[in-house]
Amino acid sequence: MGDQISIPTSDGEFMAYRAAPRAWPAPTVVVLQELFGVNADMRQTCDELAELGFIAICPDLFWRQQPGTDLDVRSEADWQKGLALYGAFDRDLGVRDVADTVRFGKSIRGASGRIGLLGYCLGGLMTFLSAARNDVDAAVAFHGADTEKYLGEARNINAPVLMHLAGEDEFMPAAARHAITATLSEMPIAQVFTYEGCQHAFTRHNGVHFDAEAAALANRRTHTFLTAMLQTYPKPGVDASGTSSIC
Repeated sequence: MGDQISIPTSDGEFMAYRAAPRAWPAPTVVVLQELFGVNADMRQTCDELAELGFIAICPDLFWRQQPGTDLDVRSEADWQKGLALYGAFDRDLGVRDVADTVRFGKSIRGASGRIGLLGYCLGGLMTFLSAARNDVDAAVAFHGADTEKYLGEARNINAPVLMHLAGEDEFMPAAARHAITATLSEMPIAQVFTYEGCQHAFTRHNGVHFDAEAAALANRRTHTFLTAMLQTYPKPGVDASGTSSIC
């Protein structure tokens, strides 16, 4: 079980869920939420990362709109509430809040100073934007809808990136997936994996589109990548073909 911590910003403080590993020092992973807030799925993701040796911090990205948002993906009313929050969410302010979480996560007691991002849906987009606009050591994004609208910022990313896309994502048209893949394939520090036949949020715990086989593969790739980039020093390189040595 994790605990609640407070992240200071120039606009006030907001809360985040933190799960701690057994051994110190440890690298930090900032986990970025879907439109359902810091809910059971996000907390479980943090707990799993802590079991793997990471400090996991999931900030409340909706704190400026509705602090403490914790929605149930099985509730239609909660879906509508989450969609409304998503539609009104200020992405630029969100990047600032992620940056404040990154600064806090680097200096938190027991942190090694190395830090990565891991985001889902809204959080996947915020991972991409935050990696482009801030200094992190690694970034993993799951099916971040609207990422294709910001591909002009990809050139600003300096951290290794791993992106997971669902082949039948109902919130990300094929043209968007192809644009993302084409852009990132030109970056030697980036990898894109597409999971054919999977729909949006195919790794969500107990989600309606959960795909056990694809989720296991995506999570294994993610954990291997984060371990190599954050727990190993120096960082693994990239081979001459432009494909990361992590698979």
